[in-house]
Amino acid sequence: MVKYSIVVPTYNEEKSLQIFHAAVTKEFDTLGEEYEIIFVNDGSTDGTQSVLDGLCALDKRVKVCRFSRNFGQQPAILCGMDNAKGEAVLVMDADLQDPPAVALKMIEKWKEGYELVHGRREKRHGESAFKKNTAKLFYGFTRKITGLDIPSSVGDFKLYDRKVVNAVLSLSEHDRLLRAQTAWLGFKQAFVDFERPQRVAGKTHYTVKKMCKLAQAGIFPNTDYTLTLPLKSGIALLVLSVVCMVVFIALSCAGVSFGGLIAWIFPAIGVATGAVLLCQGLTNIHIAMIYREAQNRPKYIVSEKKNFVE
Repeated sequence: MVKYSIVVPTYNEEKSLQIFHAAVTKEFDTLGEEYEIIFVNDGSTDGTQSVLDGLCALDKRVKVCRFSRNFGQQPAILCGMDNAKGEAVLVMDADLQDPPAVALKMIEKWKEGYELVHGRREKRHGESAFKKNTAKLFYGFTRKITGLDIPSSVGDFKLYDRKVVNAVLSLSEHDRLLRAQTAWLGFKQAFVDFERPQRVAGKTHYTVKKMCKLAQAGIFPNTDYTLTLPLKSGIALLVLSVVCMVVFIALSCAGVSFGGLIAWIFPAIGVATGAVLLCQGLTNIHIAMIYREAQNRPKYIVSEKKNFVE
């Protein structure tokens, strides 16, 4: 029986895959336990699939799911979990920024009885100040409005016990951020600290647009804050309007001319209109997510599998 399943979402990683495979097998062979490596090709447009085909022929422990198009990292991880047979499932990046040696330390924690083990980055080499600061801001903001205790400096590099994998797969949302969902699930958790190295090859595929989409998936399904925002904004604007009216009446009674204040009407209308449109836009994001749930389309489509035995 397979003891460990290593799930690796890949998108245009042809330069790093062979290096990754060599590094992982070197470390995991020392365990003396059976394992599998599941690569999920997330619609790559380079030579990723050719490299994966070569690895499948070389090593039968390598298994590949090929998507029909690019569905995103989170669906790729879910696909790997769906097909994993291991008692413990490790999710790792193909660029070796998640070191295999650290994965072995996570396994040690799992054998101590922990059901979810996070790889926590003490230092992040090769990442811009913009990415680090926006990530810090996002996690702080998300914790505040969702109430979820999402750990800082933690990504998707995790070890999941089989029962946690089953719990994740039982959740039905289409828009997901697994880091938020694992915080909601609970279970007995531990951390393994490490210094995150630079990519072994290639460049990051996380654009600002993709990061915003991931942030959206982490916030909106986990809170109704944005749905209550129009009410809060309406109350604030109403109170402000009443205060302004009282001030204007008091000034009028005191004989103070405030005709020049009429010039503030247009900016005030602009602010009020902007607030209404902002609240409507946030609500529409929720509606769009509800629409996707109602469609109930598959979270991903696999066009080809290799080295799987049904």
